[in-house]
Amino acid sequence: MDKLDATSAETKSTYAEIKEYVLKENGLKVSNLDISPIKRKCGLEVGENYNPAKSEDEKAIVDALKYFGMIG
Repeated sequence: MDKLDATSAETKSTYAEIKEYVLKENGLKVSNLDISPIKRKCGLEVGENYNPAKSEDEKAIVDALKYFGMIG
């Protein structure tokens, strides 16, 4: 996945909000460890994480980042 444009909205949503959105919209329970590498792929700053997310989770998390205006 190419890096997507990050906006000033990067700080608008929390991990908890992203997890809640992914659960509501996709029925998937994701963790901070799932979200971090996807945020990194999208060009958003995150701390270190050595556990990659499952591809199903990745799409749902990217959808949530778009919903919250964190990426384009």
